[in-house]
Amino acid sequence: MKLLDDLRAEHALIEQVVLSLRAFGKLPERDAADSAAYLRFFRLWAGRWHHAREEDVLFPALVATEVPGDRGPLAILVGAHHAMAHLLDEMESGLTAELADKYCRALLHHIDAENSVLFPESETRLRRAGGAELASRAPDADELAARGEGERLIARYPPDDGADIFRGDGCTACPAYGDGCDGIEREWWSALEWEDIRERMGNG
Repeated sequence: MKLLDDLRAEHALIEQVVLSLRAFGKLPERDAADSAAYLRFFRLWAGRWHHAREEDVLFPALVATEVPGDRGPLAILVGAHHAMAHLLDEMESGLTAELADKYCRALLHHIDAENSVLFPESETRLRRAGGAELASRAPDADELAARGEGERLIARYPPDDGADIFRGDGCTACPAYGDGCDGIEREWWSALEWEDIRERMGNG
């Protein structure tokens, strides 16, 4: 589905910029204009463009397929958006290595959860519900400018390799698993879906 494909592609850029931010945060001296450019990228491209289309388009479409929006994965993901926005507010007062690292870890875990669990499950549910393409919109001039700044920052500050950050696929790799969310299968799957998977596993 086009929206999901677009969101995945946006994740690739967002991931590179946040790893660039982490490298930037480790510098002994940081350019104030570039600090502001990072914040614009995450507020406008990652926030107002990317996260907003998840919350305003994708999540309501999933709720329409009868998954809960007030608990489980969707509530956790919306809460993560708000928590990351709060970290950006903290960075407005001073972009430190600690804040850059904290934001980077939170955003990478969030991306992993969406790429490995939310988006595949969304494709299945939305196709089952009719498969209609989800409405979206084009980015505005400010959002496009923020994307351009992100691309410039990647070139100027090569992304950190993030080798020390634990990453993984599936619900059990998510920091919220067992603490506010019991995983997409327990939170979303119906009795019929559980029966279907048991039959398929039994026939395998």
